[in-house]
Amino acid sequence: MRRTLGLLLALALIGSVQSAQAEPRRTAKPAAAPTATPAATIVAVGDIACAPGSKVTATKCQQAATAAISRKLRPTRVLALGDLQYPDGTYRQFLGSYAKSWGKQRSITYPVAGNHEYHTRGAAGYYRYFKYRQPGAPGYYRRSLNGWQLYFLNTNCTKVDCARQRAWLERELSAHPSRCALIAGHHPRFSSGGEHGSSAFMRSFWAIAYRHQVDVALSGHDHDYERFAPMDPAGRASAAGIRQFVSGAGGKNHYRKGTTVPGSQRFISKPFGVLRMTLRPTSYSWQFVDTAGKVRDSGTTACH
Repeated sequence: MRRTLGLLLALALIGSVQSAQAEPRRTAKPAAAPTATPAATIVAVGDIACAPGSKVTATKCQQAATAAISRKLRPTRVLALGDLQYPDGTYRQFLGSYAKSWGKQRSITYPVAGNHEYHTRGAAGYYRYFKYRQPGAPGYYRRSLNGWQLYFLNTNCTKVDCARQRAWLERELSAHPSRCALIAGHHPRFSSGGEHGSSAFMRSFWAIAYRHQVDVALSGHDHDYERFAPMDPAGRASAAGIRQFVSGAGGKNHYRKGTTVPGSQRFISKPFGVLRMTLRPTSYSWQFVDTAGKVRDSGTTACH
């Protein structure tokens, strides 16, 4: 009897041990890893490629160098801000110069036409070269990127019906409200560049954009880099204003500085370089990066 009772106790003990070994050990559920804020990067620049066969110097025809630094920055998209191919924007000129430098990034490019593209009737060379990267004439369109709305304008108002374009911009901004938005076109509302300067006719576009709380305006035309404080269409500082960037140091040549426009916060006439922007759902940051990879201007701010 004692032997039987001992055997039963032993078996019970073994079963208890096996049960304890079989039960998985409880652990606390790991905390979810913090979600990184998504971001998209763009490179924005205009006034780029010299005529095919032009001599490359330290101060002219540096389109290959600006294209190279853009590729190193690995942008999600390139915003090509007009006057992309000098002198006349013919299709042959595009193939002979722009295509050999910036053309390697054509598949990620959103372009706008500059005045030099219209040295060819109807900007035909531009529309042919960028056939699959924009919708065709009259050359204005909208794209979305990482929660941002991007509005690409044709600011050559002697060549296209800008009253109709402004009506389009009003409709699009009303139909696609967003926390963050930008407009991009060749001619800047404000510029301290000595060659062209500010474009008064852009005020009507800015009035629409300002009313809809657009954050950023990107332009070229003057061959330099310039950043402004957020301003209203009349050029007054405004917390709800649009920040103008002139990014025209794409390679063609340099322009001198003119009279400083009120609101200008940074002006760089040399060297060549590109504007890199990081677009987040509620903010953006910027860097002007020269062809040597040096950051010469930078900052971060929230969208409206």
